[in-house]
Amino acid sequence: MSSGFAPAVKASAVYRTLWRWHFYAGLFCIPFILTLAISGAIYLFKPQLDALVDRPYQQLAVAGERSSANAQIAAALKAFPGSHFVNYQLPQRESDAVVITLLNKGVQRLVYINPYTLEPLHSINVDDQFVQQVRTFHGELLAGNPGSILVELAGCWAIVLILTGLYLWWPRNSRGLAGVLYPRLRQGQRTFWRDLHAVTGIWLSAFALFLLVSGLPWTLVWGTAFKELRQWGDTPVQQDWALSRAQEHHHSAGATDHSVDLSESLLHGAVALQLAPPVLLLPSRENPAVWKVQSQHQNRPLRANAWLEQSSGQVVRSESFAQRPLLDRVIGIGVAAHEGQLFGWFNQLLGVLTALGLVLMSLTGLVLWQRRRPAASLGAPVPMADTRAGRVVGGVILLCALLLPVLAGSLLVLWLAEMLLLKRLPPVRHWLGLAPR
Repeated sequence: MSSGFAPAVKASAVYRTLWRWHFYAGLFCIPFILTLAISGAIYLFKPQLDALVDRPYQQLAVAGERSSANAQIAAALKAFPGSHFVNYQLPQRESDAVVITLLNKGVQRLVYINPYTLEPLHSINVDDQFVQQVRTFHGELLAGNPGSILVELAGCWAIVLILTGLYLWWPRNSRGLAGVLYPRLRQGQRTFWRDLHAVTGIWLSAFALFLLVSGLPWTLVWGTAFKELRQWGDTPVQQDWALSRAQEHHHSAGATDHSVDLSESLLHGAVALQLAPPVLLLPSRENPAVWKVQSQHQNRPLRANAWLEQSSGQVVRSESFAQRPLLDRVIGIGVAAHEGQLFGWFNQLLGVLTALGLVLMSLTGLVLWQRRRPAASLGAPVPMADTRAGRVVGGVILLCALLLPVLAGSLLVLWLAEMLLLKRLPPVRHWLGLAPR
C-alpha cells in the first residue's frame, strides 16, 4: 500500500507546485499577452495597411515628361532644407509617387514626390507611421529599452506558462478525448471554463511557443547576447537583423553628406534586377560610387541585395537569401512566419487565429481565477510541504533560466524580495499564497 501511495503523493506535489508556477506566471503575463496578441494581429496585415496608406499617392495623372531621379531627390531636399538623402524607393508603377527618405533634424522622414510635376504630395516621419507605431508598441510598449526588456521578460515567463500548462493538461486518466481535445459542455460552468482554457491552450501551444522563440533574436538582452556570441571567431558575422528602432534605421540605410547622383543607368539597372518590393537604392557607405539595391520584402526568403556601379549601373556583386549564413536563413524564415508573410494569406489567417486563441486563453484564465479566488487572498494554489517536488520543479525552472537571462534575473529579484522583504511581512506572504494558510 505505502509503496504505491508515495509516488502518487509525489506526483500530486509536483502537480501542485507546477500549478503554482503556472498561476503566478499567468497573472504576470496575461496583460502582456492581451496587448501583444492584439498588436501582433494588426501588424500581420502590414502590406495591406501600407497599400491603404499609399493609395492616395498612386495612380497619379501622367502629364508631360517624367523627371529624372536626381530631380526628384532635389525636390524632396528642397522641401526640407538642411536634410540629407538616405534612400530612394523604386516605384512599382509609372503612375506611383516616388518615396524618398531623408534625414531631417536627426529623424528619418518619408517624402512622396510626384515624378511628373516634382510636387511634394505628402511627408511623414518614419516612426510616426501607424504600422511602425504598432510594431514599436509590440516590441517596446512605446517605452524604449525599458519597455523592450519588459516585453522580453513577459515572453520568457510566457514560455514557463506554456510548459507548465502542458504538464497540467496532460491526461492522467482514461476519460477519453473530452476535456483533452475538446471541451465538455454539459458538466457545469467550472468544468466548461477549465476545459475551454486547457483545450484552447493545447491546440495553440506549438504556435505560441514558435512565436515566442522566433521573437527572441529581436529582444534586447537575449538578442544582444546572441549577437555577441556570433562575433566569436576569426570571421565576425554581419547580423541580418536589428535589435531596436535606432539600430534598424542604421542597419537599413545611412544618410550621406555626399552629392547624390542617381544616374538613369543606375536606375534602369536596379529595375532590371526585379527584386521583391519594396526596393531601396542608397549609396554604399564604403564607396559612394557604388550604390546598394536592397529588397525589404517582409517575406525574408525573397530578399536580396545587389551593388551597382553608380555611372554604368553594372552589377558589382549580389547576395541572395540563399547565400546568407545558415543561421540568418533559419531566423529569417522564422521571422517571415512570425510576421505572417512566409506563405501568403494562410500565414496571416493562422497568425490571427493564434492571436485570438491567446486572447481567449487569457480571458478564460481570468474567469477561472475569479471563480476560485477567495475574498481575502490572491488565490494561489496552496503550497505542499514536499521539498523534493519543489527541488525537481526548481531545477527545471533554473534550466529554463540558463537559456533565458532575463528570466534568470527576475528569479533572482523574486528570491531577494522573498528573503529580504516578504519574510518580514507575514500577512503579505499569506495573501500572496507564499505560505500555508
